[in-house]
Amino acid sequence: MTTAQESAAYAPEEAPRLPWTEHAPDVYKAMVRLDSAARRGLDPKLCELVKIRASQLNHCAFCLDMHTKDALAAGESVERIVQLSAWQESRHFYTEKELAAIELTEAVTVLTDGFVPDEVYERAAKHFEEAELAQLVAAITVINAWNRFGVAFRMTPGHYQPGQHG
Repeated sequence: MTTAQESAAYAPEEAPRLPWTEHAPDVYKAMVRLDSAARRGLDPKLCELVKIRASQLNHCAFCLDMHTKDALAAGESVERIVQLSAWQESRHFYTEKELAAIELTEAVTVLTDGFVPDEVYERAAKHFEEAELAQLVAAITVINAWNRFGVAFRMTPGHYQPGQHG
């Protein structure tokens, strides 16, 4: 006998629009180097939380798949990853430093008001030394760029293995 779940057909997987890394290999290589430089000095789990939150905001399924898997591989808990999309209601899952980074991630990612509010920046500046804050903003900026490639070219999630592009 077949269960309802076994008989349910999944939607077909969409192919990427364009294998952009093949057509712009120098840009891809530069992005990989920039990503590596931006992460230096940052806690790997914090960095993955930032990447996941920006990817949620930008609706980048490929990056969500990648960074969720990388976060789990780095020892992040499923619970904290799941709660990240509702972090304001789930503040007790995160440290004050993580909350400042997540809030800054949202402010830098969603620029509809045209600026990062002073209070958000100042809160982050209380938890991060200047060099670390510069690295954090760089990491947020880089994941936003990756998200644009992922969304524009409709990169297919689900096939990434942790550390594959590390």
